[in-house]
Amino acid sequence: MTVFAAETINGTPVPSWPGVILSLVLVLAAAAVSMRSRLGMTRELAIAVARAGVQLLAVGALLRLIFAHAGIPGSLAWIAAMVFIAGRVAGGRGRGLPRSYAVATAANAAGVVLTLGLLVAVGTVSTKPTVLLPIGGMIVSGSMQSTSLALSRLRDEVADGRRAVEARLALGLTGTAAFAPHSRRVLRAALVAPIDQTKVVGLISLPGAMTGLIIAGVSPLLAIRYQIVVMYMLLGAWAIAALVTTGLMRRALFDEAHRLRIVDSLRSAA
Repeated sequence: MTVFAAETINGTPVPSWPGVILSLVLVLAAAAVSMRSRLGMTRELAIAVARAGVQLLAVGALLRLIFAHAGIPGSLAWIAAMVFIAGRVAGGRGRGLPRSYAVATAANAAGVVLTLGLLVAVGTVSTKPTVLLPIGGMIVSGSMQSTSLALSRLRDEVADGRRAVEARLALGLTGTAAFAPHSRRVLRAALVAPIDQTKVVGLISLPGAMTGLIIAGVSPLLAIRYQIVVMYMLLGAWAIAALVTTGLMRRALFDEAHRLRIVDSLRSAA
């Protein structure tokens, strides 16, 4: 075994630290493409790579402490922190919309609580921190992407469709009814990606959960069971987060008199 080859820990091959450092060659290749094409993204790329390395090392150390000492309460606290961070990130996609950060946080929380809560309640997902945290992280990531897409599309729908909405309001429709066509377009846009991903899972790529289990030595047929649960779980989280985002934002967009609450400079708020 050379210095760059994978080490074997408990029978499972993992990259050595020299091998990890060697993988920076691929980053240099990406930087070379950016510089050669004059994309102006080299500095951003370097910052992203540095942040990823530091963040992952910090998370690895923190996970070690949680798994050893904090147990379930620590795992749930971390998942709650992830939900809050995801709400801040996704809420930024809806700047210019009323209460976008609160809506994003609530939508992420709903996606996590309903999907993870159900799987834990029926015993499909273990409450061990080594299982609960990674699965919770997957759900938060999926719900955050769904919320981000929904809020981004909502901004466009409100900016582009304001006159149509106000025309429906003038005809006597409630805010919910006036905005219904736009809500449907938002939900369709948010659900396209997870539905397409679910259609081709296993055909185009082996998903992360399945790949990790296979690398760890689990039988592929057993790994498939877990991956099926993960895919259905993520699809549910995406749908719940998108639905909650659209529903809460639709309520926030209209006042008690069913008048549209939005500023004219919405597009410039991005």
